[in-house]
Amino acid sequence: MTHDDTSQYRKHPTHGVYISPTKPTIIFLTVCCQNRSPWLATAEHHKTLLEIWQDYSHWVVGRYVVMPDHLHLFAAPQEDAVSLESWVKYWKSMFTKKNQKLECKWQTNHWDTRMRSENQYEEKSEYMFVNPVRVGLVSAPNDWPLKGVVHELRWK
Repeated sequence: MTHDDTSQYRKHPTHGVYISPTKPTIIFLTVCCQNRSPWLATAEHHKTLLEIWQDYSHWVVGRYVVMPDHLHLFAAPQEDAVSLESWVKYWKSMFTKKNQKLECKWQTNHWDTRMRSENQYEEKSEYMFVNPVRVGLVSAPNDWPLKGVVHELRWK
């Protein structure tokens, strides 16, 4: 069983991203709402996330999809990168501060997977963009409005 095969059996995510000096470091990240509560998929929340993610410091967000109870995104470190865990805590905290009047609570942990190849990166992108179709929210990936690309993360 490979490392990626074991992730489906883990009860808690493992963290710690190796940032390679010679290869691209692109992380596929899943962040869930507390108790998988479906509060996230609104135009207002989408706008707030984009405002927070526009920041170029530490990590940059590439492709993403916002679902009702979780989100998927790709992220890449910048030269001044803090740990992925610190960065995720930071933007979740910023989001919560901007939405204090709402019951917006995140799960404490997140799931992250370092992309090992361009092929894996494209496969995860396909999985992510088809997610709204798979759960019956829309009939085609392009019909889902809460998705996009903040910064283009290139494999090469």
